[in-house]
Amino acid sequence: MMLDLRRLRLLRELHERGTIAAVGEALQFTPSAVSQQLAVLEREAGVPLLERVGRGVRLTDAGLVLVEHADALLDRAAAAEADLAAASGEVAGRGRIATFQSAALRIVLPTMESLARTAPRLRCELVEDEPEHSLPALALGDYDLVLGDEWQHHPRALPRGVERHDLLRDPVRIVLPVRHALARRYDDAVPLAELADAYWAAGHEEMGWDEMTRRTCREHGGFDPDIRHRTNDAILTLALVARGLTVALLPGLVLPERHPGVTVRAIAGATVEREIFAATRSVDAARPSTAALLAAVREHATSASSGLAR
Repeated sequence: MMLDLRRLRLLRELHERGTIAAVGEALQFTPSAVSQQLAVLEREAGVPLLERVGRGVRLTDAGLVLVEHADALLDRAAAAEADLAAASGEVAGRGRIATFQSAALRIVLPTMESLARTAPRLRCELVEDEPEHSLPALALGDYDLVLGDEWQHHPRALPRGVERHDLLRDPVRIVLPVRHALARRYDDAVPLAELADAYWAAGHEEMGWDEMTRRTCREHGGFDPDIRHRTNDAILTLALVARGLTVALLPGLVLPERHPGVTVRAIAGATVEREIFAATRSVDAARPSTAALLAAVREHATSASSGLAR
């Protein structure tokens, strides 16, 4: 029996992504082409690998056994490709970076700009994506490097086969309307308890920013914040603050050097921050393109960190 690695990858993708349609979308195949290739794999294996469940399919016990072997085989094949790339020494191919907005603006864009000069044969691609989705997608090979964030008391679990590279600590600040009474009263740090009656902006419920805002207000201010506005867009949050409609806790990386109508203060008596990190696949460690991406990201993260207010 000879099993085709490309078809084994389809089986693994189906196990991870759940539907044939999702596999086809990720790998740019039609669903019918995916189904046909999986049918060929079943004939090669000589046992049923899939069974129908409602309008979808799931792996049989034999299919699950084969997926375990497929993981090992595909990882070895990827490691072999990385070693061959390392032997050539050329920084080329695809460098697909997934990141969230503030890291894209302050770290990834300068990274891509410098790599366009130093590694012109590396095709850099940017995708805005939150770590909740981008880290699992990295493990599947959809991305080559991911930038993620981790709030205090809210650690992120990494998928199997993914390595983390810490980049910088991003301090959280109080963002106030420039005419707010506390902005005039305190030049440096504001006691959080004095904002107990304020209207707050935060991220969507169960996201890291929302949890951080609630926890910080409770631990360092002794109150539950009245969150009136929810968005994952820092630009919209700053606009709300500038109009005097809200206050917020925001990390330094999202704060522009100047924003009309907004002033920034430290949290009196508290250090609150998030970790910014890069993530790559373990099997890509020897790949020159991955090494070039990671080195450039580290360089520009250091530059971004030096500009953050402490």
